[in-house]
Amino acid sequence: MDRALQGQLTEWKNKPNRLPLLLQGARQVGKTHLMKWFGQHHFQQSAYFNFDERPELKEFFVQNKNVHRIIEMLTLISGITINENTLLILDEIQECPEALNTLKYFAENKPGIPIICAGSLLGVLLNKGFSFPVGKVEFLTLYPMTFREVLPYWDPTLAKYLENRSTLEEIPAFFVNDLIPQFKKYLITGGMPAVINAFNLQSQFQAVENVLQNLILSYKGDFAKHPIMSDIAKIGQVFDSLPTQLSRENKKFVFQLVRNGARAREYEDAIQWLVNAGLAHQIWLISKPALPLIAYDQFNAFKLYGMDVGIIRKMSNLSAVVFGEGDRLFTEFKGALTENYILQSLITQFPEKPHYWTSGNIAEIDFVITHENQIIPIEVKSDMSIKSRSLTLYRTKFQPALAIRYSIRNLEFRDGLLNIPLYMADYTKELIEII
Repeated sequence: MDRALQGQLTEWKNKPNRLPLLLQGARQVGKTHLMKWFGQHHFQQSAYFNFDERPELKEFFVQNKNVHRIIEMLTLISGITINENTLLILDEIQECPEALNTLKYFAENKPGIPIICAGSLLGVLLNKGFSFPVGKVEFLTLYPMTFREVLPYWDPTLAKYLENRSTLEEIPAFFVNDLIPQFKKYLITGGMPAVINAFNLQSQFQAVENVLQNLILSYKGDFAKHPIMSDIAKIGQVFDSLPTQLSRENKKFVFQLVRNGARAREYEDAIQWLVNAGLAHQIWLISKPALPLIAYDQFNAFKLYGMDVGIIRKMSNLSAVVFGEGDRLFTEFKGALTENYILQSLITQFPEKPHYWTSGNIAEIDFVITHENQIIPIEVKSDMSIKSRSLTLYRTKFQPALAIRYSIRNLEFRDGLLNIPLYMADYTKELIEII
């Protein structure tokens, strides 16, 4: 399936000063498939090596740092001549930290060799303090498929219509009536490629349920890869608490919901592991909306979201039958699915992770983002009601040039407030640039 990141891979290939590329992302988001597709369609040939499938590959990188010798050995065992026209793919590189360090020497001594690496727990490895080729690699992150990426497989006409829009005019009812059911379907499936494939093949939600359950179990199996045994249970406890955390009106992470008597210092490493593994997104509270936002992070308060809305829905034990129950899917668990979906969309479009803002117990802005040095408050509405004391208070106090509200209402821009239909969240950046 086509991925939006394909364009960025092409840009990387054509750079005159290209460095080795590290493709980050959680397990099963499609990294291996994307790398192989890239090699097949943009190079004369590709040479694929997987350190998890073939542990014996490690010895080539452990015993020497001579990239010329490494290329000779990889060419010998693969039967593929590795040169400037060959994409060298090193998968599951977290299993061989020495290979990661060797990228420095590829960049310095063999810059013409296009090399791309990936690993499902690469973020965990990078956090362990291994020797890392600082300044000698580039990064891209692959996330679960967005609604924008999935829609062409469900309704090509709707997808083409949205892609070709270039104004802030309302969406005609003819399209809205079809877009909302497709969007509801996405809240059930989420964007994991295996889940989308299963649904596309069988058109049944039961197939989706089985794949999602297997994915959740496989992620929990990864927790055992944490080197400190006492933290394995804590990682699982935090992971299992995500639906409960997000079902609250105030979605600030509460340690007591993980375990009675739990304290922050006991679970900080577990949370960081989930974030580094790409299984959760940590969003920090800011004391005030000023540039740079990161300078105003309040490290005693944060929200923790899941990496995929379909997984969160499955973990919440919310049956797929809710698809046919009006707007219940939007509002269930106090809009937790909708808010998680919006966060996933924003992360793929803007380089800096969103933050959030509160004014004591009076008001809360769901997300605050920056775009070209403009601070933009965002509110997510999961039902037809668009009254918002919080956003009104924020706009009165800080006078932002632009505010965004996501809702199931139609596209509209009025008096500095941009209402974006939930199904158009993936077009947020483009819509902002139209204004």
